[in-house]
Amino acid sequence: MTNDYQEKTTLYSETHRPQFHFSPKEKWLNDPNGMVYFEGEYHLFFQYHPHGTTWGPMHWGHAVSRDLIHWEELPVALYPDEHGAIFSGSAVVDWKNTSGFFEEGNGGLVAIYTNADTYPDSDRPRQRQSLAFSRDKGRTWETYKGNPVLSDEDITDYRDPKVFWHEESERWVMVLATGQTITIYTSPNLIDWEFASEFGQGEGAHTGVWECPDLFPLMVDGNPDHVRWVMLVSIGDNPHHKEGSRTQYFVGDFDGKTFINSYDGDTIFWLDHGRDNYAGVSWSDIPEKDGRRIYLGWMNNWRYANHVPTESWRGAMTLPRELNLISTAEGIQLLQKPVSEINEIRKEPQIFKVIGLTEKGYSIDVNHELVEVNLSVTFEDAQEFELVINHSTDELTSVNYNRFTGMLSVDRTQSGKSGFSDSFSGISEVSVDLLDDTLILQLFLDASSLEVFAQGGRKALTNLIFPKQTKCTLSLSALGGGAMVEEISITKLSSIWGKGV
Repeated sequence: MTNDYQEKTTLYSETHRPQFHFSPKEKWLNDPNGMVYFEGEYHLFFQYHPHGTTWGPMHWGHAVSRDLIHWEELPVALYPDEHGAIFSGSAVVDWKNTSGFFEEGNGGLVAIYTNADTYPDSDRPRQRQSLAFSRDKGRTWETYKGNPVLSDEDITDYRDPKVFWHEESERWVMVLATGQTITIYTSPNLIDWEFASEFGQGEGAHTGVWECPDLFPLMVDGNPDHVRWVMLVSIGDNPHHKEGSRTQYFVGDFDGKTFINSYDGDTIFWLDHGRDNYAGVSWSDIPEKDGRRIYLGWMNNWRYANHVPTESWRGAMTLPRELNLISTAEGIQLLQKPVSEINEIRKEPQIFKVIGLTEKGYSIDVNHELVEVNLSVTFEDAQEFELVINHSTDELTSVNYNRFTGMLSVDRTQSGKSGFSDSFSGISEVSVDLLDDTLILQLFLDASSLEVFAQGGRKALTNLIFPKQTKCTLSLSALGGGAMVEEISITKLSSIWGKGV
């Protein structure tokens, strides 16, 4: 048995430790940063405090993967320097060496991030954009001697640059969170930036500070002749709103300088309707032959992130998700599905077909802590369908669909530990339309989370849960009439940490 196996078996066996979601070996994690694909590796950088399990002086932690599922954590990539802490940002492959950081004819990785400190002789926060580059596949980094490369003394919240190469204009584009708007800049070389436009006035939700933007094109309904641009904007916690921090998105057009929303400014699309998917962005430089837009979020909420009941570590990421655009009755919206690479940890599924449901219910003993559940339920005259995950004799999480209200909900009021925050225990819900009187659900149950995808990924609800026991029993029932489970498959999943479960 190798030392690496022994370390993983010890480190990743703690209570509530995710077994198929990325989490750090120890200490604090929040926003995913610098996600870029380069020479066969998916790079995941992340906001990291190596000296504590609550938010503190930010570094960039670092992990790499060849399959988006199994991760190798590497040493810290970026440390606080004379310009301040290392806040969120992005990374790109400078294929054409526009920056001049690399040998002639070679490209390499460039990180664009926010340095955070305070103005001299003041306690006013100062946020400026800086660069670092790597010539060895991200293993070591050198900061640019001309840092910072972009600043604005008039804007306090000035952070989280997401950068990409815009082929049509042959320039780099940066989307930057600037208080309650997103400001767009362009550059020929990643060093010299020019203001292009500003988006956000009177657009979408403004219940908290805007953060962690992203901007990318997607085909609509898989049609290469119908392409729209998606802008992601995360919104910070506001104590007057029960959801805490969450992420909205806009669908529109982008010409290299200006983003125009295709919908009325009052139209709000939420990326996830659970409580625990925040600050997510997409990977850059995924090869064209792959063609996917892959997203990852921080699986937590600023309302209680510093207090979740883990000890040696805090913070995890969602499953990576492939994003697409589809036409719906509500307009063009995002479709999100877990990446196909999840198949690498799937075991042989257990399949049940044609189960008639009544209030009496139908029970399935899963007897495993890591589970994927796929099912389709056709409503006959039932008012509600309920799936209950019984974690133990006194802990459960329920997923409920009410046919007449059209609401799908996840109830974690009895899921386990919740006393660390008055805001944690609760019910999250979203409106879901049946497809031919059928509800289609996909659930991923890990040691401390439940991700629910409805109707093939049209809606998602991501929630943390902290049960004392994770080997579960599923109970299915129909309330107020009958319903039919056309098929349910229960697939046990392997730990990505080599534990053998």
